[in-house]
Amino acid sequence: MTKQKKLRHLEYYDLQECFDNLYARSKQGEVFTKLMEIISSEENIRLAYRNIKRNSGSHTSGTDNLNIEDIEKLSAEKLTEIIQRKFKYYKPSSVRRVEIPKPNGKTRPLGIPTIIDRLVQQCILQVLEPICEAKFYERSNGFRPNRSAEHALAQCYKMIQQQNLHFVVDVDIKGFFDNVNHSKLIRQMWTMGIRDKQLICIIKEMLKAPIILPDGNKIFPTKGTPQGGILSPLLANIVLNELDWWISSQWENVPTHRKYKNSVKANGTISRDDAHRALKKSRLKEMYIVRYADDFKIFCRKRSDADKIFIAVKKWLKERLKLEISEEKSKVVNLKKRYSEFLGFKLKAVRKGGKFVVRSHMSDKAVKSETNRLKEQIKAIEHCERAGDSIKQIFLYNSMVIGIHNYYQYATLVSKDCKAIQFQLNTILRNRLNQRLKKSGTIHRKYIAKKYGKSQMVRFINGEVLCPIGFVKTKNPMHKKKKICKYTTEGREEIHKSLKFDESVIEVLHMIAKAVIPNRSIEYLDNRVSLYAAQYGKCAVTGRMLWIDEVHCHHKKPTSQGGTDEYKNLVIVHKDVHALIHAVKLETIQAYLDKVKPNKSQLEKINRFRTLAGNPAI
Repeated sequence: MTKQKKLRHLEYYDLQECFDNLYARSKQGEVFTKLMEIISSEENIRLAYRNIKRNSGSHTSGTDNLNIEDIEKLSAEKLTEIIQRKFKYYKPSSVRRVEIPKPNGKTRPLGIPTIIDRLVQQCILQVLEPICEAKFYERSNGFRPNRSAEHALAQCYKMIQQQNLHFVVDVDIKGFFDNVNHSKLIRQMWTMGIRDKQLICIIKEMLKAPIILPDGNKIFPTKGTPQGGILSPLLANIVLNELDWWISSQWENVPTHRKYKNSVKANGTISRDDAHRALKKSRLKEMYIVRYADDFKIFCRKRSDADKIFIAVKKWLKERLKLEISEEKSKVVNLKKRYSEFLGFKLKAVRKGGKFVVRSHMSDKAVKSETNRLKEQIKAIEHCERAGDSIKQIFLYNSMVIGIHNYYQYATLVSKDCKAIQFQLNTILRNRLNQRLKKSGTIHRKYIAKKYGKSQMVRFINGEVLCPIGFVKTKNPMHKKKKICKYTTEGREEIHKSLKFDESVIEVLHMIAKAVIPNRSIEYLDNRVSLYAAQYGKCAVTGRMLWIDEVHCHHKKPTSQGGTDEYKNLVIVHKDVHALIHAVKLETIQAYLDKVKPNKSQLEKINRFRTLAGNPAI
């Protein structure tokens, strides 16, 4: 859903055609030398603000102690001026490092740039993404639009069940994000066609931004991309894209002496089945890579091939990318005998009838981690003294359970794993919440009622349902449709068939997004766009379609009474309805009543807005 929203944001600011063009040109192998014109444009800056303002991390401050709340008070012109000036003389502020605890007791370093630097990175990301997407490999799944862990798992399942590849090379790169070679990264960007020298200089400066450690000391990095930076995931994919294509060149895309006709499958996949049948008669080693960020597996048919590939990949990473692998965590696994872990799952090939199929669980580490998180949340529910606080903590517990189910439902034996977690939780539930737990009650939320309503494990606390962790069904992971793409017309149709707007609504959205209203905050201007889209271009009172000169944005609680420019305090109405809400003279009220001609329900809405604005009902 978030990815769909970001796609709509592109359309609001009329940048879709520009980004589509970048994608198409990149597909054709063109080079780009004037990207900064697009990156520093007002539309791209306002789009960047829109894309990061609702991120939970946007409320975290950097070394300058500013966050999104400080930015949203600025006018659109002022924010644009600040970012454009930053691009002209770019020097990044220092990055604040925090240590995030990991389940194994260790910590992960996270770099938090200032909010202005995050906006700068988002501006760059938006323009680089379509160029890089055209060059990225099909089975790279992490930190990319319209791709997820589900797609990576589906690819693994296919390798094991359909292609019978039961030897897997597990490679763990030691401290990948901290060891990315800056010079190599810049050369890879240049090879991809990103050749705007000003942009290259800005990215170099970003990579060298000083880091303030928790103890107050400052360090100047010579390698690595800071985890936490908005641009870091894209840069990481650029680094490892070379690995993807190298593995592919060893088998999948090897040219053959005879030209075989490639067939196109129903889902749009180009099949080289005939060529691969011929290649199997050669001495080439069959291999396929599935990657999610820096976590990847290489599937092979023979143990001898896997052993040789393991050595070759280790050497290639060292010589080409200057990256070391973890000897303890990297190995060759026979899936018919042992489990292999990937993205919090563990996979194995087991015989069923005359073939091998996937058996998958949550990994042991994931089971332990999720169990501990839920135990801590149960303790938080126990220690709530007020009913309101208790309900909040129950909501949080339920969101954890739903999150676990939604992520791990692709394990074939997820039900068994979750029942094991439930068994461990039952003791702590009895000990800490036994007096408050009830077996009967009403599930008020439709989503929870549909998902868990049939379970006998459902319990209630203070009238609120407690979602049962042990009630879950396995689901087959699905492949991404080949035609889905954020940067083609056909691909977007697949992404949001149900989110279509009338063409006139899109036209007005572009006008609203480009509108300049002096002395109005960037938050107000951005929320006008959101509201018009959310209301499908219609007046909130009359339901009439609104053209640009009829659109008025009303503050439910006036700014003179302390009202803010936040989304929930605004509503889009027809200009005459807006005048009627604020009118105080009887003759003015009557004149606008004659214009609007509201029915009973519309008049009730107008009176609600009038009351909130401090005016008497009509």
